[in-house]
Amino acid sequence: MAEVLVLVDHVDAEVKKVTFELLTAARRLGEPSAVVVGEPGTAGKLTESLAAYGAAKVYSAESAEAAGFLVTPQVDVLSGLVGSVSPAAVLVPATVDGKEIAGRLALRLGSGLLSEVVDLDGDGVGAHSLFGGAYDAKARITKGTPVITVLPGAIEAEAAEGAAAEEAVEVPAQDASKAARITGRRPVEAGDRPELTEASIVVSGGRGVGSAESFEVVEKLADSMGAAVGASRAAVDSGYYPHQFQVGQTGKTVSPQLYIALGISGAIQHRAGMQTSKRIVAVNKDPEAPIFEIADFGVVGDLFTVAPQLTEEITKRNG
Repeated sequence: MAEVLVLVDHVDAEVKKVTFELLTAARRLGEPSAVVVGEPGTAGKLTESLAAYGAAKVYSAESAEAAGFLVTPQVDVLSGLVGSVSPAAVLVPATVDGKEIAGRLALRLGSGLLSEVVDLDGDGVGAHSLFGGAYDAKARITKGTPVITVLPGAIEAEAAEGAAAEEAVEVPAQDASKAARITGRRPVEAGDRPELTEASIVVSGGRGVGSAESFEVVEKLADSMGAAVGASRAAVDSGYYPHQFQVGQTGKTVSPQLYIALGISGAIQHRAGMQTSKRIVAVNKDPEAPIFEIADFGVVGDLFTVAPQLTEEITKRNG
């Protein structure tokens, strides 16, 4: 059975959920092999988690330089592995860094690239949700080793036993004149809430929230459900919430099990970032709001009436 390389997304010795989703997808195509690129000692801390989701191998690509440059070390390592093991495909998270890594890798390999797929079958056919969900499309790579990025949250992670046999691979020396060096790191201040693209539940507020102070109603509902908080571009541009929480075409793409939209009209730009959510609940005063076209459940009403009632009921049931 051919190997399928999965680039591991990890932060502070913790595997990001999207990696488990990629390992699940990889099992449809062949034998999953996790690729860990980082500073010395990183892979050993992640092996147990990777084994729990079916990683047959763990390629450990470690060096002091690997953590000091943006994307180039990952591209170098993946390119080298493709040449040595001839995998059936390379799966990469469709994150900001992941999409750049995949694009560079496909170019270097002379291979086709499928970007931001929301599903993947055993024949390597990827499903896409296009133009804010207005169209569904399927595509398959016909040249070279398929390089595929998968949207976080799009594929449900399924646990499976894997040997996770560790194998060290070399990280090529970096040419500082051709690579971007990382000069500093600062943690994102997100409090105790889940990371937006990793959360199984997201509660987002839009222009209808009205002000930064009023965004508290969104946060309270999110906290009652252990959810992440998001915002539409209109809310962010109006200064209601920080840009790092923007959901949409120019923000983050999310695909949670449940997405609750409060006071969001549903412009195409926003829909492009949350269309693939498994269940969508919308609350809006305007019965003609476009968000209702894609919502599984819609409430025509004032969010400042509906959201507190929902928060109260959830808190009561949790208690």
